[in-house]
Amino acid sequence: MTVLQSASNKRLVSLDAYRGITMFLLVAESARLYGAFEGLFPEVSGWQMFFTQFTHHPWNGLRFWDLIQPFFMFIVGVAMPFSLNKRLEKQGDRRKVTLHILKRCLLLFLFGTGLHCIRSGVLVFELWNVLTQLSFTILLTYFLINHSLKTQFTVSIGLLILTELMYRLYDPSAPFVKGENFGSFIDLILMGKLSGGGWVAINCLPTAAHTLWGAMCGKILLSKSAYSLKIKYLVIAGLIGLVLGYGLDWLGITPIIKRICTSSFVLASGGWSILVLAFFYWLIDVKRYNEWPFMFIVVGMNSIFIYLFANLLGHNWLYDAVHVFNYGFLEPLSIPKNVLALLNGIFTLAIMWYLCYFLFKKNLFFRI
Repeated sequence: MTVLQSASNKRLVSLDAYRGITMFLLVAESARLYGAFEGLFPEVSGWQMFFTQFTHHPWNGLRFWDLIQPFFMFIVGVAMPFSLNKRLEKQGDRRKVTLHILKRCLLLFLFGTGLHCIRSGVLVFELWNVLTQLSFTILLTYFLINHSLKTQFTVSIGLLILTELMYRLYDPSAPFVKGENFGSFIDLILMGKLSGGGWVAINCLPTAAHTLWGAMCGKILLSKSAYSLKIKYLVIAGLIGLVLGYGLDWLGITPIIKRICTSSFVLASGGWSILVLAFFYWLIDVKRYNEWPFMFIVVGMNSIFIYLFANLLGHNWLYDAVHVFNYGFLEPLSIPKNVLALLNGIFTLAIMWYLCYFLFKKNLFFRI
């Protein structure tokens, strides 16, 4: 009997909360909320330093916002043993499940590349979107889902070693220079151009470890082991990831760079991803503090929909529409500009949240 076939159908509220909070943070960014908060007290250095954490590090370093994509890709992996088991029990045919995964990955790839076209206003071929990355990591994880944890772990470490070798063999003296590394070289071959921020398409290789590690954690949580043992495994794995990731950076071996997903970045961000899962699992599924995440869960239940909506409409059209009424009614009251900007972000976020809540109440969930 396969792992998928022997798994139970129980649902993890902690995973729903983890996904929901991650998506809520992404939607808040699309509502331009963090920039508005940062501009509220521009003269306070500590305030500015805090909200800098909601931006990507320009190169070598790790900020909180650099963890959001790893969180999302890791969460997808955790959910796979649960969702695939349910689908297999429903359809009863592994071939149908495989066709569904292939279709899903194709749609994710098209959505990801399509977003670049819409933003550019013309047809472009760009592979830097998280959805295009997911289309690869999900497919790889699916074909390894029934293999042992040892095999999955070996493949994930192999991907990190491969990444190290590709960058170091391309330029042994300076392998991680922005715009002049192996990833940039491949981008020029694939797309004939470089991204403005130093992002590279082959990030899908090392970051596939996030989805694989998520699937491994999902298997552990599905096992019949005691709660305490599951949490122990997760905490140890998370701490090892942090020690290895930060250690490689501090020792000057491999810098932590999110934009090219160096092995040290994948290890450190993977460690944080696992520790956050362990915390939510302990708090929500073990200690049963499971009512507070509801406002986040309704966002996570339609994660792909709200991601596309926030990127296509929320960041510009909805924000601008809210701006008309927000500034139209409140600006005559002599409210400061920075407060108006903050209110605009809050109102935009509230509307997108209510859209998710409306869909949740109507039991409408967009799946691919």
